[in-house]
Amino acid sequence: MKAINAVSLSGAEVLPLVEGGKGVAVSTGQSAGAWAAAGGAGTISIVNADSYDANGEVVPQIYRGKTRRERHEELIDYAVRGGIAQAEIAHETASGRGRIHANILWEMGGAERVITGVLEGAKGLIHGLTCGAGMPYRLSEIAAKFGVHYYPIVSSSRAFNALWKRAYHKTANLLGGVVYEDPWRAGGHNGLSNTENPLKPEDPYPRVAALRKLMNSFGLGDTPIIMAGGVWWLEEWQDWIDNPELGPVVFQFGTRPLLTKESPIPEAWKQRLKTLEKGDVFLNRFSPTGFYSSAVNNSFLKELRERSDRQIAFSPEPVGEHTAPYGVGARKREVFVTEADLLRARGWEAEGFTEAMRTPDSTLIFVTPERSREILTDQVACMGCLSECRFSNWSQNPPDFSNGHKADPRSYCIQKTLQTIAHAHGPDQETVADHNLMFGGTNAWRFATDPFYSNGFVPTVKELVDRIVTGR
Repeated sequence: MKAINAVSLSGAEVLPLVEGGKGVAVSTGQSAGAWAAAGGAGTISIVNADSYDANGEVVPQIYRGKTRRERHEELIDYAVRGGIAQAEIAHETASGRGRIHANILWEMGGAERVITGVLEGAKGLIHGLTCGAGMPYRLSEIAAKFGVHYYPIVSSSRAFNALWKRAYHKTANLLGGVVYEDPWRAGGHNGLSNTENPLKPEDPYPRVAALRKLMNSFGLGDTPIIMAGGVWWLEEWQDWIDNPELGPVVFQFGTRPLLTKESPIPEAWKQRLKTLEKGDVFLNRFSPTGFYSSAVNNSFLKELRERSDRQIAFSPEPVGEHTAPYGVGARKREVFVTEADLLRARGWEAEGFTEAMRTPDSTLIFVTPERSREILTDQVACMGCLSECRFSNWSQNPPDFSNGHKADPRSYCIQKTLQTIAHAHGPDQETVADHNLMFGGTNAWRFATDPFYSNGFVPTVKELVDRIVTGR
C-alpha cells in the first residue's frame, strides 16, 4: 500500500480523507468533529439538521403554518438553527484539528438562505462548503462573501465546465476541490444524465481523468479532486495515489461512517447494514427530486415499486382502444381505459387496492384506501423542503409556488421519511427502518464481508480513520 500524504484542504494540511455529507440528522457535529479530530475533513449536513432545547433534547420539527409558504419559512428556520448547532458541536469536538465542512443540496428549498443563515450564525466554525444535487452556480459567490472554500459536487467534466465558465472562474482562489461523485456507486441522490444507463456502471478512472484534463486547462492542476462513491479499501485505489495523470486525489467516505459509535442513526439501521448482501442497495427513480437515488431495498421501496406496477393509462375521452369507462374518485368521474386494463383494475380492486389516483402522465395507480389517505395527507402537509417537488407539486418560485404539474402519487414525502428513520430510536425502530427510506452507497454490502467488522465490531470514527489509512 502506498503511503498517503497530507493535502491542503480549506487552508490546512489534513489527511486526504473526507467524510461525505448525509442529510437530515445523519451527518452531525459529533461525527464530523470526530472525523476532523482524527486528521481529516469532517462534514456536517445543514439539510434540516437537528437543533436542541435548553435541556439538550432534540427539537421536533413540527410545522404549524396553515399554508405551504408559511411552513416553508418554518423549515428554513429549523434548518438554520440546526446547522448552527451542529457546527458548534463539530467545532468543539474537533478541538482545532482537521477541517469542518458543511454540506447542502442545491435543490433543497431555500438553500441559499439556509447556507447564508448558517454561515452568519457560525462564523469561523465552518471552513468549507460542499454542494451538489443541481448546478450550484452561486456557491462560489456565497463562499466568497464569507471567506470559506467551496467544493462543488459533479458527476462529469461537462458539469464542472459549465460551473467554471459561468461563475467559478471569478473566485478560483477559494475553490478548495472538486468532488467527483460517482453516479452509479455513491449513496443518496446521484447525478446520472439521461444518456447514462443506471444498470451499466462506468469505470470512474476515465471520467476523473477527463475532469483533471479539463481542470488543468483552467490552471487548476493543484486543486484536489475528491473521489466519492464506491471507495472502501484504499488498497483498491493505489493506482490513483500519486498518479500524474490524475493529480492530487482525496477520498471521500459516506457510507462507512454510518457504522461508527459516533454515528447517530438508529441501532436497527446499523444492524441492517451488517446483514446486507450484494445487490441489496440499488438505484431507483422514485425520489420527488426527479434524481436517481441509491438506497437499501426494504419494504418502503417495495411498496413504491408495487404502486407503480399497478398502473394503467387513461384518456378523458374515448379514443382508440381507450373505450371502456371507469369511474375515478369518490364522485366516480368517468375516464376511459382499454378493456384489458379494465380487467387489470378490477383484479387489483379485488385485492383491496380500490383507490385509483391520477398521475401527471395520464395514468392511474391503484392503492389501498389507507395508502391513498396517507399520500393525500402528506401532499397537503408539504413544507417545501425541495426547490421543486414532484410529489406535492411545490415550487419555491413565486407567484404561484407550483411546478405547474399535478402532484405525483408515485413518489413520497422525502422530508417525512428521512426525519422518521433518522429519529427511530424506540422499541419499534426495526419496523420503522424497514418502512422508510434508508440511503446507502452500493458498496454497503461490504460491511458483512469486511473482517474489520467481524464479531459485530463497531469502531469509533478514530478507529475507522486509522484503519482506512492502512489501506486495508
